[in-house]
Amino acid sequence: MVNNLINHDCDFFVEKAGMQMLSYHVTPTIELRAPLPQQDAPMLLALLKANRDQYQYYLPWVATLQTLDDEQQFLMTAEAQLARSQALNLVIVVNQQVAGMISCDHFEDSDDSANVGYWLGRQFQGRGVMTTAVRGICHLGFDHYHRQRLRIRAAVDNQASNAVARRSGFKFLKTEPRGQHLLDGDHDENVYELNATMYYQGLRE
Repeated sequence: MVNNLINHDCDFFVEKAGMQMLSYHVTPTIELRAPLPQQDAPMLLALLKANRDQYQYYLPWVATLQTLDDEQQFLMTAEAQLARSQALNLVIVVNQQVAGMISCDHFEDSDDSANVGYWLGRQFQGRGVMTTAVRGICHLGFDHYHRQRLRIRAAVDNQASNAVARRSGFKFLKTEPRGQHLLDGDHDENVYELNATMYYQGLRE
């Protein structure tokens, strides 16, 4: 069973909006925090709508988030999963601006693994934000959820997502035929992996 983050590091929990919530400053300007459905939904939905042409091909679920209520319901589900230690779906905040989301989910107890996924508003891209956010979610996944391996799965032609995986220290593992269902059907996907040994060795270097 996945360990509850609250039991391991209460320093990551701060008082916001009248409640205790997860908030991790990876750098002074980049924060990963638990979603606030009422507050974050309008900004996240606006980012998705502004970048829908870029996202919807590789992230078909974007098409299901059409209204403010859709986004709020999604964030409420993310809140509940975090509370049950089933998944981390965190808001990326850059200089106090909502910039996107990053997740660590699909926890597998058989090999202590999890998958990392992410998306970022276009205006925040090209600045190293996502690489920093991935390193932050890796810290939470390894140090506080005690995962032994984290994986990033990217469609073979999704150059941006593949580049983030490589820059974040993940190593190419394999290509799975028809591993991702995209807007126009099933496509091959590259699987990248970062294990705990590689992660901690990188911290020492």
